[in-house]
Amino acid sequence: MSAKRTEPSSQHDKLPIRMLHDRVLVRQDAAEGERRSGGGILIPATAAVGRRLAWAEVVAVGQNVRAVEPGDRVLYDPEDRAEVEVRGTAYVLMRERDLHAVAADRFEGSEDSTGLYL
Repeated sequence: MSAKRTEPSSQHDKLPIRMLHDRVLVRQDAAEGERRSGGGILIPATAAVGRRLAWAEVVAVGQNVRAVEPGDRVLYDPEDRAEVEVRGTAYVLMRERDLHAVAADRFEGSEDSTGLYL
C-alpha cells in the first residue's frame, strides 16, 4: 500500500499520528442542532430521535483499510465510537468494519455504485 493512504488529507494540518491496521480516523460533520424535515418542518435539537447514523470525513486510514481513502465521507453509528483529541480538534477512531457506507466522487458512474441516494 502507498504511504499516501496513511496521511491526512491536504485540508487538515499534518497530524502527528499514523493509523495502524484497519483503523480509520474521521472528523465529524458539524454538531447537529436544529434541522428541517423534507416537508420544511423545523425539528429542535432536543427532540428525541431513534438510532440515527452520522456522516464524517475520513482524515487518515491504516495500511489494511481497503474501501475508504482520506477525503471520503462515511456513514457510521455515533454510539459505537472512540473519541480522541489531536491538537485541540476532536476526531473519532473506529475500525473499517464499523462503517456503514462510503460517499466519494470516485464512485460516480462506476459499477460499484448502487444508485441509492444516501
